[in-house]
Amino acid sequence: MENKEYPYCFGKIENVFPMGKHDLRETPESCFPCIYKTECLKSAMEKSGGLKIREENVDRAYEAGMIGFFERWSKKKDLKRRITKEHEACAKEGKNEND
Repeated sequence: MENKEYPYCFGKIENVFPMGKHDLRETPESCFPCIYKTECLKSAMEKSGGLKIREENVDRAYEAGMIGFFERWSKKKDLKRRITKEHEACAKEGKNEND
């Protein structure tokens, strides 16, 4: 397995998927030429910041009537569990969850 040299912004949700116009998240144009953009966004979405974005999406779907109460409850419970697990893993390793 090779050791890759990632850019400083790799996997940092506020760099690779910031809030844009109309309170919607979008990838900045500066990320488009990067060869790591897909891997970077996937990595960022698995960290607690990305999981919080998924939680926002669940709330939006519920408000729009696309999912019901129990589906919303179930998804949010799972996301909260995953966020807690991510925080614990970062604390155990002694690093910031956005690193």
